[in-house]
Amino acid sequence: MNALADRVMTYVRNVEQAIEALRKGTNGNGDVGELIELAEAYLKDTLHYFKVGDYETALATISYAEGLLDALRILKLSDVNWRKPSELAKSASRKVFVAGTFDIIHPGHIGYLKYAWSLGRVVAVVSTDESVRRIKGREPIIPAKQRAEVLGALEYVTKARVGYGDDMFRVVEEEKPDVILLGPNQPFTEDEIRRALRNRGINVEVVRMPNMVNCQLCSTTSIVKRIIEMSKELASLNNH
Repeated sequence: MNALADRVMTYVRNVEQAIEALRKGTNGNGDVGELIELAEAYLKDTLHYFKVGDYETALATISYAEGLLDALRILKLSDVNWRKPSELAKSASRKVFVAGTFDIIHPGHIGYLKYAWSLGRVVAVVSTDESVRRIKGREPIIPAKQRAEVLGALEYVTKARVGYGDDMFRVVEEEKPDVILLGPNQPFTEDEIRRALRNRGINVEVVRMPNMVNCQLCSTTSIVKRIIEMSKELASLNNH
């Protein structure tokens, strides 16, 4: 990434935090809410242009978003506390690597990706179909290329791609991340990953997401089971 991209991401981080703070303090104020929604729309535009490498347009749209929020401060309609660029520089420039099957996207995935986004720009790697068969002992529900396409459309993901079936660290060598973020339930320790990477001459920070997102259908297995149950219920009703 270049200096302009870093500058865009610094703006993005500031606008995201400002919007989050304003959302908590608006108390349903209609006028303020409309301006925040417009700023959010410009923020989404920015993330799109950033993904496709159009950093000039991304800088323009995020500047519009910042201007709208700053207008709230100037008009004393709401408080906006901008953080110093130096405080945001680290997350603006870091590349954060996440990996998984990402078969059926659910809130657990979103929580994982959102946490990764809070640390930096997210490169998400989906397991190959071959890896899913070998590790999970089943066929993937969604083909790898399609899983990556869906993942890449999410706002928290800067880049999505398919990994390699024969070497899980080859993609790390290619992407050169600053941080590898493990999911809360991924079946290996941080030390195991660090040792394996050091053996290949790769020095990367390895951390784990501290808490799992809990919900009724926060796993592909639970979603599939629910679909099967509903199919049986529907078939039973049709037979009566």
